[in-house]
Amino acid sequence: MTATLQLLGFLAVFVTMALLMFFRKLPALIALPVMAVLVALLGGVSGRDLLHHVVGDGAVRLHTAYTVAIFGGMLSFLLQKSGVAEHLIKNGAELAGDRPWSVGLIMLLLIAMLFTTLGGLGAIIMVATIVLPIMASVGFSSLTTAGLFLIGINLGGILNAGNWALYIDVLKLDIPTIRSFALVLFAICLLMALAFLTLELRREGQKLPLKKLAGYGLLAALAAALLLFGYQHAAGAPAFRSVLHALGTGLKYALLLLAGLVAVRILFDLARKLTGRERHLSRIVWYAYLTPVVPLLLILIFKISFVTAFISGLFYGFVVTWRKGSINMLSQAIIEGGASVMPAVVLMMGIGMLLNAIIGPGNEWSALHQGAEWPVLAFLKPVMIRIIPSSPWLYLLVFTVLAPLSLYRGPLNVWGMGYGMAAIMLASGALPAAAIMGMLISVGQIQGICDPTNTQNVWIANELHLDVQQILWRTLPYVWVVSALGLAASALLFF
Repeated sequence: MTATLQLLGFLAVFVTMALLMFFRKLPALIALPVMAVLVALLGGVSGRDLLHHVVGDGAVRLHTAYTVAIFGGMLSFLLQKSGVAEHLIKNGAELAGDRPWSVGLIMLLLIAMLFTTLGGLGAIIMVATIVLPIMASVGFSSLTTAGLFLIGINLGGILNAGNWALYIDVLKLDIPTIRSFALVLFAICLLMALAFLTLELRREGQKLPLKKLAGYGLLAALAAALLLFGYQHAAGAPAFRSVLHALGTGLKYALLLLAGLVAVRILFDLARKLTGRERHLSRIVWYAYLTPVVPLLLILIFKISFVTAFISGLFYGFVVTWRKGSINMLSQAIIEGGASVMPAVVLMMGIGMLLNAIIGPGNEWSALHQGAEWPVLAFLKPVMIRIIPSSPWLYLLVFTVLAPLSLYRGPLNVWGMGYGMAAIMLASGALPAAAIMGMLISVGQIQGICDPTNTQNVWIANELHLDVQQILWRTLPYVWVVSALGLAASALLFF
């Protein structure tokens, strides 16, 4: 097979699978394994290597990521069934009163906090059945409600440590690198969310102090930019590192002290329940609201592994919501919560197969073949080096223009072909791994909020009697700006 025919074959496979997913003729969890097999065959991979390395090893390549997803599903289910998520939303609505802007802001922040841990359509439906009527009652239109709800889910997803596991597995990045970018993008996306809330309410005729809100937004953006610039230029200084270390140590001790105080209160309350002195066994106590952020704090502050952090969060949630039937609820969370993420787990298996088909199984295979490079990678690397933007300005310009390719399971969609493209970019050496991560997360904001093929977008559109394309067109201008700013931050941080 000539090189030209081989390249055309690769393009035909990618385009055909993209179109099949676009027109919903073939789901991604089937399309990705099929694509992996076809890519390996076109690349000249032998039958034994295809079965052993692409299919067999590929299916377990992302085992860490989907193990984290399974435990995350358990914790998500526990939060739903224990009533923690429901009470948190309702109490937040009571706090905000009947002022639309305040209600929107409180709902946005609570949704974001919950979805740092929650995941899956079941959790989205549960939260939506509480949030949507509250927002409708204070005058939000259906379109603004849908957009703000999806933005809140996406905000939480940026800081959802379970999502980070994929970047660690695929791109071999460390947590501090992912964390630094995720926090910057979270700030950018939060500013966009406030702009969306303010401008859409203004469009609907709500009287808002637009100049004052815009002033606060500009000040917040300026402060974030100064902090980012200062961090970028001072991070290497020994004195700066010493200050950061001291602040981190102080924060750890403060959190440990808080944890100790909460533990004493939990033990006291459990003793009252077990001795029959507490009648309101179903009441949600204030420290139960900390459950969604426990895994995040353990990972970010105490550097605990992902799986351990989610198991700790599950145990914490079980203890602080203890009541009659809690053992059965925990068992149900383990079984049904784990089962709820199976579609994502199967999709990750397909992603792993595609990764192995493109970049190969690793050094072991190369050693057995006298240092030879994996056939598919050897063919694609020189092609990708010529077309991948390698300068910061081209990186920003090209991926800003191409950002909508993350829609409809396109080539930049991480739940479509995105990680396959990332593997090719990484193998080519044209882009640093961190810059690839920054690109995927930045353009992924369009997919997370706007994509009409997302199950949450379809469900919310149906619930609010909207066309799912209306949500796309209303949110896309805002989110495209977020993608561009995220790419600019990535270029600044990682080039």
